[in-house]
Amino acid sequence: MEPAVIVPQAALHIIPREQHTISRKDISPNALRVLYRLRDAGFAGYLVGGAVRDLLVGGHPKDFDVATDATPEQVKQLFRNCRLIGRRFRLAHVVFGREIIEVATFRANSDDGSGDREMENGRLVRDNVYGSIEDDAVRRDFTANALYYAIEDFSVRDYVGGYDDVMARKMKLIGDPEQRYREDPVRMLRAVRLAAKLGFEIEAATAEPIPRLAGLLAEAAPARLFEEILKLFLSGHGVASFEGLERTGLLPVLLPETGAALAANRSGALRRMLLEGLRGTDTRVANDEPVSPAFLFALLLWPAYCRALASLQAQGVSVEDAQRRAADRVTLHQLNTVALPRRFSLPMQEIWLLQSRFSNRQRKRVMRLLAHPRFRAAYDFLVLRMAASDSHADDVAFWREAQTQSSEQLAASLGAAAAGDSYTDENAPPSKRRRRRRRRSGAASAGE
Repeated sequence: MEPAVIVPQAALHIIPREQHTISRKDISPNALRVLYRLRDAGFAGYLVGGAVRDLLVGGHPKDFDVATDATPEQVKQLFRNCRLIGRRFRLAHVVFGREIIEVATFRANSDDGSGDREMENGRLVRDNVYGSIEDDAVRRDFTANALYYAIEDFSVRDYVGGYDDVMARKMKLIGDPEQRYREDPVRMLRAVRLAAKLGFEIEAATAEPIPRLAGLLAEAAPARLFEEILKLFLSGHGVASFEGLERTGLLPVLLPETGAALAANRSGALRRMLLEGLRGTDTRVANDEPVSPAFLFALLLWPAYCRALASLQAQGVSVEDAQRRAADRVTLHQLNTVALPRRFSLPMQEIWLLQSRFSNRQRKRVMRLLAHPRFRAAYDFLVLRMAASDSHADDVAFWREAQTQSSEQLAASLGAAAAGDSYTDENAPPSKRRRRRRRRSGAASAGE
């Protein structure tokens, strides 16, 4: 038997235009087009969720979502540039070039018996029973995400106390926190991520069950957890997200081997390096510079890799073999929790495996490493390792200087006999390997 669903009561509170800071000039023109067309067709339409929340605290939302009493099929009839998506949640996407305005029909809390609302082990796996705006408000996750901006009078409609929570900078779940987390364990990650993004505090009753229920995350879809990790760490608030995962006990579930390695690293060197890397990523996001999921996962799983490598070497495995086996082991184990695509896991492993080559000063090895397509990422990673240990200072200084020199200068500084003998052209094909002379079978037998 499914547990009884506790439905909180909705009580409308209208915040008039003069009492809030939202202005239409800060709202996407395409979102306004959708809202006005819904209104002109006789439907209710509201800007809803994160955009309203962010605008209230002076943010600049990138996504604008709309809630309406029109069904997805009715929305599609209104917009020629509309496509319907989703099975678990049927949604309408109205496409304006690169911008997509997501339009969701008000959802009900109760099951009408049609089969369009389905629970499995307390988790909501299908939710396409439509209802009123009051129903829609109380079924959303956090009070801060259950605010509706109305274009009729430019007011904000609040049914669950979300406006006061946003003003108090507080993340609070709607309804019973444990029940809501059991419905969808990823809500625990969302609580941490949104609190980190907005600088909010997770309300005490909302935070209390998370350490107890953290293990439920292991049952979430690995592909969904991969997307959540990208949102946590590549949106410009990675340091705060990491610290939030540590506080709530979610880190050892999301990144099990990294959590174990950090706990075992008494000096804290690996944690210092990880946080330094996340600070750099946050800076790049703030400066609109590109960020790489491969580099991010190389950073997040580096403590696990170091621990696996030390364990294999302690067993007498050769250094080179231990490195490859450690990289494969960590990647494979992490895939049990998070679906890390090969297009990211392979360059992640290259970044790790190139680290051992930075101490080699042989001329040909130096030239080859400089020409490696993953050199720059691996070098940046080496620089990050300085946060854990200054033993890499000489390597960092050498390779920093090497990047400023021409091939001839670098070859000369490495004691090359002649600059022309070096790998001066990165695009030159490798020299042909000398072909071994094939011996007759009889001669081969005799030689053995």
